[in-house]
Amino acid sequence: MAQAAYNDQTMSRQAMKAELLDAETELALAYAWRDQRDEAALHRLITAYMRLAISMASKFRRYGAPMNDLIQEASLGLMKAAEKFDPDRGVRFSTYAVWWIKASIQEYVMRNWSLVRTGSTSSQKALFFNLRRVQAKLEREASQRGEELDSHQLRARIAVEIGVPLQDVDMMDGRLSGSDYSLNATQSAEDEGREWIDALEDEGMQAADRVEDDHDRAHLRNWLLGAMQELNERERFIVRERKLRDEGRTLESLGEELGLSKERVRQLEAAAFAKLRRSLETRSREVHHFL
Repeated sequence: MAQAAYNDQTMSRQAMKAELLDAETELALAYAWRDQRDEAALHRLITAYMRLAISMASKFRRYGAPMNDLIQEASLGLMKAAEKFDPDRGVRFSTYAVWWIKASIQEYVMRNWSLVRTGSTSSQKALFFNLRRVQAKLEREASQRGEELDSHQLRARIAVEIGVPLQDVDMMDGRLSGSDYSLNATQSAEDEGREWIDALEDEGMQAADRVEDDHDRAHLRNWLLGAMQELNERERFIVRERKLRDEGRTLESLGEELGLSKERVRQLEAAAFAKLRRSLETRSREVHHFL
């Protein structure tokens, strides 16, 4: 912790010592980097605006991220800004870089705030960074008017204020209301308490369903074997080679082996499948009649 604080202070002091660029110098450096890929110009441009990156990073410390990591993300945003900056547009680099620095930091904060992925759409970002502030503002204004808002009314007004769907407000409010907990934590203070993971629903097939599924598969297998026995030997051979092998054979290869044309093999295959279908449908009707 002490080492991290020392690094923060060192980087801040170094950034404060960097030169302040006037508009003309900044423009010359931007052109040198864009047109000539002058790395010295890029380094000078980045160094001059590191104080801006550090200043913006410090505003996100309340989200619990290490300052060193925030500064690193801010630096990445600053470099992306330098890479994409077009000096011909007549905008100061600092004005352009602010958006990239902020976006980079926000992405990092949302990515690391929780083990559960929070999301990174514009709606989710707006809610993540503004929901509590807007909520406090609306509650304060309602109190001044002597109005009491229930939770649904409050979330509805937040959605309108921020300009996002109500369901997104509900989702983010739930995500921000508590931190992550281990599924291996006990549900009570007792040493032998039940773990939360034991309360999760098993999404696998239940024992009763598995028995029923095995029973149905066995019946289908017997039906298919019985239907296959109703085919002649050549039809059974074609069906086995075409559909029951890991890699079914082609009509042409079967025709060569049987001394038949490819079209004749196709006709025999179609006739065999028609017989199988009739046989299986008959067995199915018999079962339903019995039930």
